[in-house]
Parts: sequence; C-alpha cells; structure tokens
Amino acid sequence: MSLAELSFDQWRSLDLPTARRVAQEAADLVGGRVAAVETIEHLAAPLHRVRIERQTQEFALIPGGTVTVGFDLASWQPTPEQSADYAESLEHGFGHGPDLRAHLAEVLSPRRTVTLDTLLMAVEDEYLTELPEDMPAVLAARGLRIPTPDEWEHACGAGAGTLFRWGDVCPLDRIPYGDRTGPQHRPSAFGLRIAHDTYRAELTTERTAVHGGDGGESVCGGYGTLLAWLPLATSNRNPGTAEFVHGPESESVCEEFSVRPVLAL
Repeated sequence: MSLAELSFDQWRSLDLPTARRVAQEAADLVGGRVAAVETIEHLAAPLHRVRIERQTQEFALIPGGTVTVGFDLASWQPTPEQSADYAESLEHGFGHGPDLRAHLAEVLSPRRTVTLDTLLMAVEDEYLTELPEDMPAVLAARGLRIPTPDEWEHACGAGAGTLFRWGDVCPLDRIPYGDRTGPQHRPSAFGLRIAHDTYRAELTTERTAVHGGDGGESVCGGYGTLLAWLPLATSNRNPGTAEFVHGPESESVCEEFSVRPVLAL
C-alpha cells in the first residue's frame, strides 16, 4: 500500500512508533523533515498529529481514504439561543429563509461520502500573489496545488461532523473578530491553523466554494452574532464570497483572499 492510500481509520489504529515511521516516510518523499509528532484526543479516541517542514513551510499530514464530509442538516437541531439570534438577524434584513435551518441549507455543503488520497496540507494559508485563475500555475511551480473542497473540509473537520470543527455551538456573547479567547484559536485536530478568522477566505479548486472565512463581509455588514461566526463553519462554502472573488473585481482581491497549498504524496 502506498502512503497516499493510507486511510483515516488505518491511521487512527497505528501506535505512536509506527506513526513516527509513517511521518518519516512522508517527509522523505517530499524532501522535508519531521518537525513534530504528537498524539491528541479527538472524537473520544487517540489521533496522531504530524507536522513536516519543507523549504521553511510547515505541512500537516492529512490521512484520507473513504471519509464523510459536509453537514447533516436533517439530524441537527439548533439551540434556542441560536434560533433567537438568527431571528434577530432576520429582523435586520439578514439571512436566507425564515429560520436557521433554511439559512444553513443555502450556505453549507451537504453530508456526503468521498474518497481522498492522504496528503500534506499547509499549516497556514497564504495570501494570493496572483489573480485567482493564475494561482494553480504559481503553486505548481513550487510542486504544490490548491485543495479541492472535499479535501479542505476533511482537513478542517477531521471527521467531526459538527457545525464547527470544535462542536455545534459558538459563543453568542461576542463575534469572532477581535476575540482572542474563543475556540477558533485552537489548532484543528490535524494541527492546522484553519477556520480561525472570518477575514480569511480560502480558495479551492471549485469556483463556488470559498472556505474558512468571508473576507470580513459578515462583520462589516453587521449581520448578527451567529451569522458572524458561520463563515468559520467547516462546510460553509460562502457562495456570495465565491461569486465576488471570481467576478469582475477579482483583480482587487489578491491581498484579501488566500490559498492553503497541498503537497501530494
């Protein structure tokens, strides 16, 4: 079995010494070095977290295989506080549909099963240096590529299935912008600094899917507390932001939007 075929379930079954050997194999394949291997608790079971440094850039190991991504809206129930907060946003003219469930149906990707290769993904995203349509070639010159939406969501949520990578709720006494203590600042299960700042907005290979933030739109628009947090939801594709970044104003977004490079194994 090649390293690219390593599944998430297989990865979780490895003991730490074996995980260290796999990490070293991945580092050797890409001409990098193992920066760290640690084990955390995730979904009530151990999960190894690996960082590999290549050419001064750090990457996390993202095991693939057959995984589930997207959000299962049918089995989810909002808290009374979430529903009340959304109702307040509606009173100010914001939101899609009469209730929170209708709104989420418009902005979240549906629950689905996909098959992904194991890969390395940059711990930090990086701002665009060229127009969105030119970035694939720019990254390819460095041996990198843009992630697919499925890869991005799996890397962010690590199988959690919750609204946010940390759970189904968020603080409703403050918005994420300017908040230094909220759950968005914790690394993801795979060790990524991801979905942590609504002013970030990460491109994927699909033009309709921008993840991790909305470029600050929800904050500047005064949408309300919950709607200000939703751009950080794992499967929020920010369709309005995606339309903007690939629209006539795309020449002005290079310093406002970003990509999270993928390094294939």
